[in-house]
Amino acid sequence: MSLRERIRSIFRLFLLLTVLVTTALVSAIMTIRLTIRAHQETMPNMVGLSVDNAQRVATGLGLEMKVEDKLFNTQYPSQTIVSQMPPPGTRIKIGQHVHVMMSLGPPQVAIPNFLGTSIRVARITAIQRNLTLGDIVGVHWPQSAPEQVVAQDPPPESSQVRTPAVNILVSVGQQPEAYLCPRFVGKPVGEAQHSLEKAGFKTAEITSIPTENGPRGIVLTQSPTAGSKISSDAVFSFQVSQ
Repeated sequence: MSLRERIRSIFRLFLLLTVLVTTALVSAIMTIRLTIRAHQETMPNMVGLSVDNAQRVATGLGLEMKVEDKLFNTQYPSQTIVSQMPPPGTRIKIGQHVHVMMSLGPPQVAIPNFLGTSIRVARITAIQRNLTLGDIVGVHWPQSAPEQVVAQDPPPESSQVRTPAVNILVSVGQQPEAYLCPRFVGKPVGEAQHSLEKAGFKTAEITSIPTENGPRGIVLTQSPTAGSKISSDAVFSFQVSQ
């Protein structure tokens, strides 16, 4: 066999191998796509279905339904689905979660007045009215005692409400006085302690740091740092030269 014939034979073998590899790769891609599609479903429209029926539909498709929230709605009766995610028509994998919102029907309660009551009383009243407390935020409110409700949303006696949750602001009492922390670095530690004791502050820890030069007992670092805001119960610690 001549050299030219050998080259042609090698080239034909290489071309055949390339075709076989390409065919195998395309076949693998198609198999993966078919496998993925075989494990997907088309998301049905659950809006308007009762929660029980929607749950049965989701279970039949191998999906997990989760009620994310409940809200008052004049269009859909109580215990029916008012919205869903993913939306209808979406391709969804088996085992994936479907998030829905459930209607409580038209509002039938007036929001009670929580203002001036304790948070404990507010919780009990909310339960008695088939309501829940939503966001509870503590604020410094000098005019009110701690744990007393100072504001609410929706306001008292509201009838046009969207959800059964009432958000409230709760007093945490008067804001503590704040002071500007003085600088003690470079001063003798005894002088710093005397100044703190005179002002009613405490010293928690004094750590000695070996130094080669300079006088002993001088404040090298301090905590809290100079210039920061501190409260009346702040406790100081120092590192001093030894």
